[in-house]
Amino acid sequence: MAITYSMRVKEELLSHVAKARHCQLAGLAAILKMEGSVTLHEMGGGTIYIRTDNVISLRKCFTILKKAFNIDTDILDTVAEKRENGHVYKAIVNDADAVSSILMALKEINEDGTLRENRDVVSPLLLRNQCCKRAFLRDTFLCIGSISDPKKSYHLEFVCESKEQANQILDVLRDFELQPKMVIRKKYYVVYLKEGEEIVDLLNIMEAHISLMELENLRIYKDMRNSVNRRVNCEAANITKTVNAASRQTKDIQYIQQHYGFNRLSEGMRQMAEVRLEHPDATLAELGAFLDPPVGKSGVNHRLRKLSELADRLRT
Repeated sequence: MAITYSMRVKEELLSHVAKARHCQLAGLAAILKMEGSVTLHEMGGGTIYIRTDNVISLRKCFTILKKAFNIDTDILDTVAEKRENGHVYKAIVNDADAVSSILMALKEINEDGTLRENRDVVSPLLLRNQCCKRAFLRDTFLCIGSISDPKKSYHLEFVCESKEQANQILDVLRDFELQPKMVIRKKYYVVYLKEGEEIVDLLNIMEAHISLMELENLRIYKDMRNSVNRRVNCEAANITKTVNAASRQTKDIQYIQQHYGFNRLSEGMRQMAEVRLEHPDATLAELGAFLDPPVGKSGVNHRLRKLSELADRLRT
């Protein structure tokens, strides 16, 4: 299977793990909010689950758990999987102390040991710093983000399962002076950017610099190609306009020659008529150079317009 541009962006983001622990926590919180689930047991302790269909976000989750909590974990097949909202979750942390440590660090547990309300969003306490917001966006994109092939179009989006998640992403993006939009697509809330410049800015915010350069190179190429196409189209239109004007002028002058005669024209007008007939493809500047004495473009245009007016009067 061919690797898409979106996959290349995610592979680059996977390799970027924040050095500061507070940023690691913001990223881990994003992953667990988008693709994880938590169950607290009545007898104490609990289990952290995660969906396993997104291998990239799963790998990032394991990496952060190792760096931030020194926890080596894997899929715990000995713990029954969990089904929730149409998704299948598998256990990754089941040790009571480890679960408690993780949930406390992620601000998910209240003082009485219960899970906090508004569990669809990452705790605002983890997003107080700009660096943490970068980590949040980076790992949120790993979970629910995608970007179209920039060769075809500019479109980046986050597909959220709840309006609260979408609003939090909107707020964080706006903190970086981006202008995202949101649309409801079936049962999902989609936050998106469609301007190439803003997508470049977001890749920079998420520190996907290699993908950013690839996109910028494509943008430059497309802009140059469009500029060349506009110039070619403009020149083609000008050529067509010039050819049509020359053809019309030639017909007018031939009509004057047949129904009026050049001998009745003034010297300047007669010379202009003869030069146009001799050089039907010449530009106004070239025609002016053939006259004696030479005449500028405006002068040539004036004489040709007078000849066309005379032809029109003769025809009527």
